Formats: sequence, structure tokens, C-alpha cells
Amino acid sequence: MATLPTSVQSDRIITLDVIRGIAVMGIFSVNVVGMAMIQIAYFYPPAFGFDHMYDHVMWLVNFLLIDGKMRSIFSILFGASMLLVIDRAVQAGRSAWRTHYARMAVLLVLGWLHFALLWWGDILTHYAAVGMLAFIFWKLRARNLLILSIVGFIIFSAPGAYFFSKEAADFRASQAPNAPVELKKKWDERLKDLKPDAKAIAEDRAEHRNIATRVKAVVPDDITGALDLGPLWFETLALMLLGMAGYKSGFLTGQWDDRSYRKVAWTGIGIGLTCFAGLAALAWQANFAPLEFMIANRIAAPPLRPITAVGFIAFFILIFRNRSAIRDRLAAVGRTAFSNYLGCTIIGTCVFYGFGGDLYAKLSRGQAWLLVPPVWALMLLWSKPWLERFNYGPFEWLWRSLARGKVQPMRKQPPEPLATPAEA
Repeated sequence: MATLPTSVQSDRIITLDVIRGIAVMGIFSVNVVGMAMIQIAYFYPPAFGFDHMYDHVMWLVNFLLIDGKMRSIFSILFGASMLLVIDRAVQAGRSAWRTHYARMAVLLVLGWLHFALLWWGDILTHYAAVGMLAFIFWKLRARNLLILSIVGFIIFSAPGAYFFSKEAADFRASQAPNAPVELKKKWDERLKDLKPDAKAIAEDRAEHRNIATRVKAVVPDDITGALDLGPLWFETLALMLLGMAGYKSGFLTGQWDDRSYRKVAWTGIGIGLTCFAGLAALAWQANFAPLEFMIANRIAAPPLRPITAVGFIAFFILIFRNRSAIRDRLAAVGRTAFSNYLGCTIIGTCVFYGFGGDLYAKLSRGQAWLLVPPVWALMLLWSKPWLERFNYGPFEWLWRSLARGKVQPMRKQPPEPLATPAEA
């Protein structure tokens, strides 16, 4: 493993905090859609709230810069931070596996409560479950972790592309004039699900009236929904392994030279944004027809996300190498990422659900996004002053205390007064 230079041999690694802060802010730009409207609209924009040009523009900006990329960055950093915690536990004489699995078990419970009580889009439960699996690879060298990561991306992407191609052929056959009646009926039903009617929307709104109706909708019918039991496991595991490789190689800790970071940034962002722009054009020109949109968003986009994410990471490391007021603010957001992530859901549900603003399924995509800038501002405003007074964010403190089985000191202790010459 690369030895950390003196500048980063502290309780925090500033590059990880800054990038994590940017990622958690970006994630809310996408998640707000899932909180504001019926679930299918998160995956297929024309399903709801997509009638105006500003709705299309909001989708385009997120598709190019944020959707999938920020989650990839967050997953990469989760793997790096997981390894960092394990390393420091070992250095302190604590058991690596006890430390890790205690943290993942607590995260699993907190994440599931987040899913059951508030929002279907929880990612913490999934991270905890995949993180338990990722532990078995923590001793591998960076090169081997990178190889396994690439294999994971292939396992995630290739079968999906294969089965989707068969489904696409089946769909095209159903559109032929002489298509069998049963085939046409099957695809008519599937397409109907992409455009929910007034009754379906009303039922969905009823589920989001309050916490009790949310829990009733989840338990017991969808009790394992937050685990994402499917191909997404391979992608998330691959991203975590990539983060572990990035940590061990020194890439994520800022140890590479500027020339190397520039090369990665230009390559990753250049390839990613060029391809994503082409995919966006494909979907837009097809007027977001289901087949073309799914090709762009569900088949072609996933393999490009880690490439773009790594490019963004290199870019962020370059521009935030030197200390500045904005870097300190972003780092504070990153240090309180758990609290900020859950805080976004609390704010979003209070604004949209029936027990708060009751705006659920009443706003378009672009209108719902107007909540994002003030929440970003709030993240930047509260995180740094809080950490000047306390050791952890509120939910970070809860996680750490439960995982260690002991209440952790929350408030920072004032520095010891300097001795006067007479006292010395």
C-alpha cells in the first residue's frame, strides 16, 4: 500500500472529504425526482411531469453530469473509506472484521429504516450488504482489485445488454402489422405501466400520505426492496473495489502528480461526456420513445459511468489541491455526508409528502428540482460550523456509537490553555 504523505496522515484525508461532499450534493439533484413523484418517473421521465422544455433541460443536465456519475463516485469513496477504517482499526489493535461488520450491520439497520419509513430510493442498505461482501478483498493489491473491478463491470453490463437485445427484438416484433395477438397484448400491458393513469397516481399518493401509510406499503410486501437483490450488486461491488484500488494506489488520496491527474481527467470526462451527449441526442430525437430511451439510459450508459466518474474525481482533486473557503465547505459536507444524505430525504419528504407540503405528484420534474439549490446552500452553510463545535455529524455520531457499542464524545473539547511563564 502507498504510504500517505505527511499532509494526509491525519484523522481525515481532505481529498476524500471534498469529493464525497460534491457527490452527496449531486446525488440530491437526481434523488429529488424520486421523492417528488411516482417511482416510474425516476427511471422513465415521460411517465410523469415531463411536459415542458425546462423539464427536458433538467433531465439533460442531470443525465450529462450527475445521474449515475455521482452515485458511482459515492460508491468508489465508500470502498476507499471502508478500507481506511479497516486499516486504522488494525493500527489501533482492533479486529478488522469486527470493526467492519459492526459498522455494516448498523448501517444495514439504519438504511432499512430510512427505506421503510421515508423513501424507496435508499442506497445505504444496499451499500451495507455489498460492503459485507467487499471485505473479503481488502488485503488484495491495488492491481488485483482493479482487475476484479473490471470483471465486475463486465458481469454487470454484458448480461443486461444481451437480454435487453432479446427484449428489444421481441418488442419490435410486437409492432409488426401481422404480430401475434398475445405478443401485442403483452407489450401493450408493459407500455401501459410506463404511463400510469390517474388511479395509479392516486394510489401512489395515498401511500405517501404519512409515515404509517409508507410503512404499510413496504411491510411485508417489499421488505427486502432496499437490498436491490440483482445485477446492481455487481456494479456496486465493482465500484467499491475500484475505490479500494484507488486508495491503495494513492489516486484518491491526492498522491499522484498533476500531469497524471490531468491525463485521467481529460480522458475520463472527454470520453464520458462525448458519449453521454450522443446518447442524450438519441433519446431526445426519438422523443424519449421507450426503446430508444432504455438503450441510452439502461444499456449504453452504465459502462460509461465509472469512466466518467474517475475523470471527475481526477478533476476535483486538481482544482481543490490548495486550501480555499469553498474547499473547506465541501470537505465539511463530505465529513457529514451521512447526515446530509439522510437530511436531504427528511427535507424532501417534508416538502413533498402528505404530512408536510403535500406536493407529491403535483409538480413537474423541473419544478421539483427548484428545491435543490436551497438544500445545497443549506448543506454548505451548516456542515462547517457544526464540525467546528462537534466531532461528528448527528447521524455519523449515531452510527459510530452504535457500531462501537459505546456513546462517542460528541462535543469537541476546548484546547488546553497555554501555560503562563510564571506557571511554567
